Amino acid sequence: MSSHPLEELLHPRSIAVAGASQSGRGGGFVSPLLEQGFKGEICPVNPKYDEILGLKAYARVRDIPGPVDFVISSVPAAAVPALLDDCAEKGVKLVHLFTARFSETGRKEAARLEQDILRRARAAGIRLIGPNCMGVYYPDEGISFNEGMPRDSGPVGVVSQSGQAVGEMVQNAAVRGVRFSKAISYGNALDFNECDYLEYFLQDEQTQIVLLYIEGVRDGPRFLRVLRELAAVKPVIVVKGGRGEAGKRATASHTGSLSGAREIWDTVVKQTGVVTACDLEELVDIVVAFYFMKLPRGRRLGVIGGSGGTSVLAADLCEEAGLEVIPLPEDIRVELKKRENPVWDWISNPADFSITDRADSGTDISRLMIEHPDFDIIMMFVSGPWHRGQRFSTREHLKRSGVPLLRGRPSVVVFGDRARGTGREALRYERINNQLKEKLIEMSFPVFPNIRRAANAVSRMLSYYEGRR
Repeated sequence: MSSHPLEELLHPRSIAVAGASQSGRGGGFVSPLLEQGFKGEICPVNPKYDEILGLKAYARVRDIPGPVDFVISSVPAAAVPALLDDCAEKGVKLVHLFTARFSETGRKEAARLEQDILRRARAAGIRLIGPNCMGVYYPDEGISFNEGMPRDSGPVGVVSQSGQAVGEMVQNAAVRGVRFSKAISYGNALDFNECDYLEYFLQDEQTQIVLLYIEGVRDGPRFLRVLRELAAVKPVIVVKGGRGEAGKRATASHTGSLSGAREIWDTVVKQTGVVTACDLEELVDIVVAFYFMKLPRGRRLGVIGGSGGTSVLAADLCEEAGLEVIPLPEDIRVELKKRENPVWDWISNPADFSITDRADSGTDISRLMIEHPDFDIIMMFVSGPWHRGQRFSTREHLKRSGVPLLRGRPSVVVFGDRARGTGREALRYERINNQLKEKLIEMSFPVFPNIRRAANAVSRMLSYYEGRR
């Protein structure tokens, strides 16, 4: 059990949303809590309404009759001090300040107001998340800041200075089957900062992989120490905002942080062993590999199911990513000859299935490659249906593709969901392709849209474990 202060704070009995409304973000914080099934009491606070989304609304936090543990602030910046006074009277433990326009504006009066808020909170024993952030997503507690977030949880934790980034990470990874323990957006880091959240995930048994989006650091030496400790036991995948000069300027106006020089960040990466991603798309690719893929013994790769130029490109792109596309083992060729497979002397690795028209030829090759000990990893190409008008079975299509043979092996699937036809035919193919992708994810395979992204993600995952060894 974690002894971190956040452990107690993230299990509230009740949540009040100050500045709630019938629409917009204030109402939006109420709606996700209802959708997620928050187990405690939800209390909208706004003197303009008697009821919001079917819940009784209160004029002020102090008017709520029962205990209030957690308050989400959607009120204007100037109204936050009075809100904190009410929170102090009610014994509130945690306030998430969605409220923005503080130090990130660069205005002296806004920065002074921010510091006054911190002083008030500390005097009252109230902890703060933010300001200028989306706050907490915690599916097991029914807490969310956006609608449409998965209600089931998983082993991935997120720490993000940006609210937009945390939403994109969760949503884009979720559609690829990844599930989360907690995701926290912390904005200007007035009270809890990036080190606090990383220390929390270090202790959190539910979290086994950590995603981090960061722009600036409050305490460099502590950050280096905590990041090194965390990456030594759990994969940490990081996107650093503000790497270049334009990014530094954008960072200052986004969260009021100061970005360090690129050379300093490169040193941090080398000393801590974190996995870096250049953007959120690459970050999601890498977490998909960590999440689904059984750890391979090495980098020797077998590629199955490509054709023609695709096979050539697969070999090049996988080698460029740092994987080893080894020659087809000779004993596979010998076995294919025994089975009178017509391409026994022609097939290679990558295995190009376009050179044979015998129905069982591809299955023979796939099975032998998947079972062969010389391959540490198998990459399999899967595509949607080729023929028009036929009745289609997702299960039978994947069976013919050889996908079930991969179970238990370190493997990745490259799914080519290219569009076909027009009008109704195109819609049919799109529906079938979506069904195939959903089934592959349901079968717990890491699925990638192309060779380059698959090879890069697998190589980055392997580099992390090689570094730990």
